[in-house]
Amino acid sequence: MVIDPEVERKEILQHYRRLLRYAKPFLKGNDAKIIKKAFNTSLEAHKNMRRKSGEPYILHPLAVAQIAVEEIGLGTTSIVAALLHDVVEDTEVELSEIERDFGKSVAKIIEGLTKISGVFDYGTSQQAENFRKMLLTLSDDVRVILIKLADRLHNMRTLGSMPRDKQLKIASETMYLYAPLAHRLGLYVIKSELEDLYLKYTDSETYKDITNKIRQTKAARNKFIRDFVSPLEEELKKQGFKFEIKGRPKSIYSILKKIKKQNITFDEVYDLFAIRVILDVPQEIEKAACWSVYSIVTDFYQPNPDRLRDWISTPRANGYESLHTTVMSKTGSWVEVQIRSKRMDEIAEKGYAAHWKYKGDGSSAQESGLEQWINKVRDMLETNDSNALEFMDEFRKNLFVEEVFAFTPKGELKILPDRATALDFAFEIHTQIGMHSIGAKVNQKLVPLSYKLHNGDQIEILTSKKQRPSEEWLGYATTSRARSKIKEYLREDKKQKAEAGREMVEKRLAHLHVENTSANLHLMLNYFNVQHPQEFYYRIAIGRIDIKEVNEEVFDPELVHQRIGPEEAKSFDREVQKIRGVSSDMLVIGEKTSKIDYKIATCCNPIPGDDVFGFETEKDGIRIHRTSCPKAVELMSNYGNRIVKAKWTDQYELVFLAGIRIKGTDRVGLVNDLTKIISNSLKVNMRSITLDSQDGVFDGKIMIFVNDTSHLEKLIQRLLKVKGVLLVERFDS
Repeated sequence: MVIDPEVERKEILQHYRRLLRYAKPFLKGNDAKIIKKAFNTSLEAHKNMRRKSGEPYILHPLAVAQIAVEEIGLGTTSIVAALLHDVVEDTEVELSEIERDFGKSVAKIIEGLTKISGVFDYGTSQQAENFRKMLLTLSDDVRVILIKLADRLHNMRTLGSMPRDKQLKIASETMYLYAPLAHRLGLYVIKSELEDLYLKYTDSETYKDITNKIRQTKAARNKFIRDFVSPLEEELKKQGFKFEIKGRPKSIYSILKKIKKQNITFDEVYDLFAIRVILDVPQEIEKAACWSVYSIVTDFYQPNPDRLRDWISTPRANGYESLHTTVMSKTGSWVEVQIRSKRMDEIAEKGYAAHWKYKGDGSSAQESGLEQWINKVRDMLETNDSNALEFMDEFRKNLFVEEVFAFTPKGELKILPDRATALDFAFEIHTQIGMHSIGAKVNQKLVPLSYKLHNGDQIEILTSKKQRPSEEWLGYATTSRARSKIKEYLREDKKQKAEAGREMVEKRLAHLHVENTSANLHLMLNYFNVQHPQEFYYRIAIGRIDIKEVNEEVFDPELVHQRIGPEEAKSFDREVQKIRGVSSDMLVIGEKTSKIDYKIATCCNPIPGDDVFGFETEKDGIRIHRTSCPKAVELMSNYGNRIVKAKWTDQYELVFLAGIRIKGTDRVGLVNDLTKIISNSLKVNMRSITLDSQDGVFDGKIMIFVNDTSHLEKLIQRLLKVKGVLLVERFDS
């Protein structure tokens, strides 16, 4: 490919001018000069670098800065930081030079971004450690995370030029951490795009299928929206509202999630799009205005009472405010209508940055949900001393979920993560109340500590001075706060008990006339197969190991030689592993690969033709998963170094188990027709068939053995031709 430097120069300038055009409205003093200087510094530093796609590297920082301005709404400092975000890491430029030329705050943001780069190439704990560092920077300056999200969004948009294994890994990591983070910071548009791009690269068939279906229904949808909206527009104008109405399709990923969750087809998803009414009203009358519009909407269309969501009275933790209702249209389909003000809409689209823009106008009296969330993050980071992977897991469990609203007996509102329990609520009130809680009264009824909270519950915690946390509490404490306090107590308790156990062992050794040396301690650990001295002493103290079992036999030199310690056994295993050797290059799966130790994962039952990857397990060799497997995201984002590229060879001798689901109208002889097609026409063996018929409609599941995806597809097409069959689809058994 011949590169024309002049054409490239023009393209770079075009991107740069576009960036300035978007930044212009908020530029002050010599902001434009600073941006120009940052652009020139970056251009010079990256001049000999190219991206995987072959384009000049400078286009990446320019694109990240563009996203920061246009889609997140950040200002000059962030533009400068975005333009320079890869300079310190990838080129000769030092952080001190950045600080000298662009000031402290830009340098601090770039330092934060440099800390969290290179998430791709390390093993598990290194990766989780990077995530942890990134969240630590959140407590310093949230702009670090916002620019990182812009960086990730551009990487996802240009993922097509990356090799397949990198695509899977980066996409999964995005889904595991960055999409929920965007959601939490209120960046709904970015979150949806990240999810859609994840789907595009991990399950491209489904992605294309839904995209095509959305495209095919576009004209009909637009006409429907026009008809639905026109009486509303007329009435809103009549009542003197300044407003804008938008109709936008739901994201591809959220449509797929709905199809899977409710077990329905694309045609049965009723709310493929949402109608949004955006009001231009002063902040002090927003709430009343939104409810007036709700009243107008429900004058024309019948609402579904179960689907009313009022996020204006109690905004979501990420600052999202809106009134949602689902109404029945004149054509008999349900439509979601979202009602909000211009201010609320900007916060919903641009999240955190927009949220600060409106900060000065009276909203600072009450701490916003978003700030409370960031304070919670800080709190978590300070109190959490578990290992990095555990920390990531807890972090995701606590901070990326929906909330549940509950009240104290005095009517004070507490917001906890969804699935939180009465025990979590106790710790939310006060650590000491949590430590001594024995149960709770919810709406005057007695419930155990494991009771899961529901919205609107009023909870009184019952305590006792004698109560102490136990190991089993970790089974139903979900919030980070409760879990870290319980773990802290259990650790301290274990330490004290271990100390008592140590004294018991010392007395016992004195009684046996055995010296208290580290060599003898090692013999005891080996004998009882315990890894750590503290664990050994603790087991003695609680009676799990009877002190009387520490006897002469433990130290008898004859018997000692016959035992092999756990450490030696481990290193022996490692040697065996080394000799067997598993190549991390392409694993080709077929009947000739029996010498490679691989198993088909039962969570997603891949069959030849499926897009797959291998995962090196600790005990079972390599497990083959579908890239669309429910576990794929977690495996690829947390254990990237154990992912093995895999693909099928052409082969028809082997058969694989797959599940298909059939729905339709019941009739005599139907089962006979189905089984005939399965066993006669395509020579497929069935493992099981279950059909459930109710009120003339049947729903069945069949487990069959097939050669590959095209074999399965043929079978599905033939079954669809059977009279009365309405739906045939594969399911993950």
